Amino acid sequence: MKAIVSVAVSAAMLTATGCTFGNNIDNLMAPPKLSVEQEQIYSALTDAAGSSISLKYPRSGKYLSAFIVEDIDDDGGNEAIVFYEKTGLTMDENTLRMNVLDQDGGKWRSVCDDPIKGAEIEKVIISKLGSNDRINIIIGCNLINRSEKNVTVYNYSPSEGMMFSDFSSACSFIDVTDLNSDGQNEFLLLTSSATGSPALAEAYQLDNEGKYHHYTCDLSGSFTEFDSLRYGKIGGNRQGLYIDAVSGTGSIQTDVIYMGATGLSKVFGTPEESLSTIRPAGCRSLDVDGDGLLEIPVQTISPGYEEAPESEQMKLTNWQFIDKDDRLEKKCCSYYSVGEGYIFVFPERWRGKVTVKRDIINGEIVFCSYSDGNTGRELLRIFCAEDTPSREDRLLSGYMLLRTRGETSYLAYIPQDGEQYDDGLNATAGDVAVGFLFSE
Repeated sequence: MKAIVSVAVSAAMLTATGCTFGNNIDNLMAPPKLSVEQEQIYSALTDAAGSSISLKYPRSGKYLSAFIVEDIDDDGGNEAIVFYEKTGLTMDENTLRMNVLDQDGGKWRSVCDDPIKGAEIEKVIISKLGSNDRINIIIGCNLINRSEKNVTVYNYSPSEGMMFSDFSSACSFIDVTDLNSDGQNEFLLLTSSATGSPALAEAYQLDNEGKYHHYTCDLSGSFTEFDSLRYGKIGGNRQGLYIDAVSGTGSIQTDVIYMGATGLSKVFGTPEESLSTIRPAGCRSLDVDGDGLLEIPVQTISPGYEEAPESEQMKLTNWQFIDKDDRLEKKCCSYYSVGEGYIFVFPERWRGKVTVKRDIINGEIVFCSYSDGNTGRELLRIFCAEDTPSREDRLLSGYMLLRTRGETSYLAYIPQDGEQYDDGLNATAGDVAVGFLFSE
């Protein structure tokens, strides 16, 4: 088999740790049953590579099969890429491999077979980039110790029957997206600061001559890994990537990057601006009110707990959005239970007038009126029932069922004595139904 031809252009190699490219699929009980076409491809593969092989499955992304059947050379017909591991090789040989097969007279045949730098395939992306019409096969891999990751960009030449590689880099996150909404895709790459180098965002565009145009932007913090990455609109109708990253302290803070007229930029001009978003792990940026804009959660001390020891403080979450001037503006307030996986967004009339406490005996969160430094009457209780008897007991006691997820039921109780108060804070069933949502 012909070896991969490496072109001279290659991104600088940086060791990176951090987020995985996606979810682990190692818990599959057995390999999926092959389709008729996959059986034919597999037979052609073993004819070329031998039978001492095992198929390798990408762990995340669109392509989760060891077999990818697509038109990778834009000739109108499909080729096949198969990822596999060869057994019986020596320690210094790369066991992870990629075989490209094409059809000849209706039969599959192996065209080229090449090693892949890595121990596991994390993610595969097949896409055009920039203004160039070539189809790129982008493969992200874990290296041997699984904390280091690498991405390589390949393209297939049918006339030469070879895979060419012209880009390789260490990374923590990869994606392809139209970040500047110009109808052309950029290749996006993030690296963490795990080795002491600054955390970095990079974008690449490929021109008609096959040259990469590189744009880079230092991220705001010492991000050791990336907890959550989501695309969303930012002020001025720009498309941005919201990066919820883990700092060296284990907390989360947010950076937001976008493609501007001069290249890759970030919303927060100083590290201090990004630090204003710091909060405990698990509090991720979300479109909490369903308006199409992502909001960033920033925690604040719930009224009445300002003088309490930190371990006893209850927190509320202010959801902030980025306005057209790249400033954070408050959208709404909520209680955010990371452990139980839900958010309750306060009605607007509750803002600054309601606090929250924990009923440890009953395992409930209680929302109460708050005025002049004093906690007042109960307005709402939320309870998470983890079994059927607990759920049924609450339902018989007048609780309303909000949502269920798996074995857990989420219930709410609205006190019935609210009519005697005229402070405008009474919760309604509509308030509770609209305000309650899962955090994921």
